[in-house]
Amino acid sequence: MSKQFDLIVIGTGPSGGDIASKCSNSDLNVAIIDSRGYGGTCPLRGCNPKKVLTSATNIIDQNARMQGNGLETSSKINWQDLIAFKRNFTEPVPEAKEKSLKDAGVTTFHGEAQFIGEKEVQVGNDNLKASKIIIATGASPVSLPIEGEEHLTYSDEFLELEELPERIIFVGGGYISFEFAHIAARSGSEVHIIQRGEQPLKGFDQDLVNKLVKKSTDIGVNVHLNASVKEIEKTADGYTVKADKNGEEVTWQGDIAVHGGGRAPEIDALNLEKANVAYEKGGITVNEFMQNTSNPNIYAAGDVANTSGSPLTPVGHLEAEIVAENILQGNQKTADYTGVPSVVFTTPKLAAAGMSEEEAKESSLNVDINYMDIADWFTYKHTNENIALVKIITDKDSDHIIGAHLLTGKADELINYFAMAIQLKLTTAELKKVTYAFPTAVSDIPSML
Repeated sequence: MSKQFDLIVIGTGPSGGDIASKCSNSDLNVAIIDSRGYGGTCPLRGCNPKKVLTSATNIIDQNARMQGNGLETSSKINWQDLIAFKRNFTEPVPEAKEKSLKDAGVTTFHGEAQFIGEKEVQVGNDNLKASKIIIATGASPVSLPIEGEEHLTYSDEFLELEELPERIIFVGGGYISFEFAHIAARSGSEVHIIQRGEQPLKGFDQDLVNKLVKKSTDIGVNVHLNASVKEIEKTADGYTVKADKNGEEVTWQGDIAVHGGGRAPEIDALNLEKANVAYEKGGITVNEFMQNTSNPNIYAAGDVANTSGSPLTPVGHLEAEIVAENILQGNQKTADYTGVPSVVFTTPKLAAAGMSEEEAKESSLNVDINYMDIADWFTYKHTNENIALVKIITDKDSDHIIGAHLLTGKADELINYFAMAIQLKLTTAELKKVTYAFPTAVSDIPSML
């Protein structure tokens, strides 16, 4: 059956859902399609469920630090109860998301979307046509050149494990591996992270990453660098992971091997060639207005779009706003990714916003780099947090903050203040003028500057 719409949106995550609702509320006839439960990766199998698990293991760490300093009873993770608690947040999402879209006037479809023309998409037995189509399908785990790749457990499966295995091997040293490794280690598992290169957590300050690797080792996470996984072999009692390390074969035994090797734009099933849609390794090729460079009827947003924005939920919302405005008002609005913060939810947390130290040094700016160990400050001392590091980068000529990098238990909240300063071009003098609540982590900001 053929159906005509003003706009078709493929994907119901933060980008697709926002665009569909806004355009429908502006009187466009909108259809939306998803092959999985409505809501996308973040609320269903990413940010939100992960945060439930990391919050619980943070408490384990805090409790352990305070034993003998006023606390006597230790805690431990009951994995089954924790997963059941997590489902309170994930299971209602698909129905609630679809209802909210329908309430906004959006027509919903379930199934795999495939292009059959430049303005036409097939989903099941329905052929949907529209003058504009949005691709917002997000990302999925990248294929790894490993023999036995089919034996890998993926992040969404890890978040649904009914029992936590005793031995877990993470293939890849990105944020998914480190976050899950900290959860698993504090829940009692033997944990290994196997990283192909010498630098895990690329994109974050390497001085702080090195400290986090040391902390990870201290809590029982075994981090193996310069080890390239070649094969995963199923055995009678689990899996053997084989890697090449400095020309020699090394092996690890685990109950599961988890994919932590990064994600790639989810475009393979779309039949993009049928719609004359240009794409590349980084996703759908778009111009500054998020419009496809070869088919002007197509826009893309979120992790599937090849932009300079990081694959983060806030960036998905930002790009959704750009696309919706350009659909409704014509191409006028462009995205500014300056100072977008990013956080690795380990314990302690690792956060970044703005320029890295390397970028700052390579720029033409007159920069000052202030790297401080603040673990002996009251904010961290009173809970025995032994790692608290900050690296603040400023432009000495303008007094603007241009980069901030943090490794502390408070990093996830603190980084937002620095992101605000970077995005609004606040000076250090202005931040120092603010009267902050005390004693709080935020009240330390003037001393960091």
